[in-house]
Amino acid sequence: MQKIKTALLSYGMSGKVFHAPFLRLHPGFELLGSWERSKKLIQKDYPTVTSYPNMEAVLESDAELIVVNTPVETHFDYAKKVLLSGKHALVEKAFTTTVAEAQELMELAKAKGLKLAVFQNRRWDSDFKTVQKILANTVLGDIVEAEFHFDRYNPVLSPKIHKETANPGAGILKDLGPHLIDQALCLFGMPNSVFADIRVTREHSVVDDYIDIMLYYTDKRVRLKAGFFVREANPAFVLHGKKGSFLKPRGDVQEDDLKLGKIPNLTTWGTEPKEKEGVLHTEINGAIIREKIPTLQGNYYGYFDGLYHSILENNPEPVTAQDGANVMQIIEAAIESNAQQKVITIG
Repeated sequence: MQKIKTALLSYGMSGKVFHAPFLRLHPGFELLGSWERSKKLIQKDYPTVTSYPNMEAVLESDAELIVVNTPVETHFDYAKKVLLSGKHALVEKAFTTTVAEAQELMELAKAKGLKLAVFQNRRWDSDFKTVQKILANTVLGDIVEAEFHFDRYNPVLSPKIHKETANPGAGILKDLGPHLIDQALCLFGMPNSVFADIRVTREHSVVDDYIDIMLYYTDKRVRLKAGFFVREANPAFVLHGKKGSFLKPRGDVQEDDLKLGKIPNLTTWGTEPKEKEGVLHTEINGAIIREKIPTLQGNYYGYFDGLYHSILENNPEPVTAQDGANVMQIIEAAIESNAQQKVITIG
């Protein structure tokens, strides 16, 4: 199998947890190393790779694909440098800080004949994959409303300075928001308009840490919520259709397992505990049923496999730059809606 030489721009939590394990698991990638600014950690986990001293060294390396997994406010500048150097780019969420930046990167990638992908791994979560299957089976009938939550209880400010300092990439809207928005757009497409309430709720916080976003469609409403003061979590996914409902708690185990240092595989990885199964209450063939639904396995390997075939076979990226730009369009509309306290039409 032809290998794609790949380098990371950071080996913090993102590089160590979400990228390196799957780049090593997939036989089509060769992990060359990572840019490390102060802590030199990657060689402890992968002794044969390189710890690059600066970005220039990464750009001058043999890497064909570079993962831009640095703070959001740097994504545009770094991704642009990657593309200008003639290398494919995989950019973490949020893709950029503005729609204009996203569009400029898309145009540059197209002009250079390079792949530009956005890392939205949550499409490969077990809970989301199960929701997709429920919708595909049309057992709920036409969807009337849906509500997605990314709830946490964590009133303490993050020790990561870039997350708690006022900058164009900071705040929950551009941290957890892209997950929720991308999942909604993946399932339902672009809405007609957006209304949003964006707040600061933690003591001493200078960045937004609560979002309540309503997406208006012709035939449905989709609500997206995230915050840090939810000790008793709501269901992560609530879908109500004209025939029935499906409620699913957040149950994907991948992030927690990766943080514990567990090594992903292609068989048992991403298997949720049975108690996290969702509840389907609907009408099928004239009979009312209420039952637990087995959760599909999740595996972020699927994202990297899609990226591999995208580069080698010129297939569409698993999450395209246009997908990333669409998320940014919703984020910009949400910011405008919150500022003006009105519904914003999506152009």
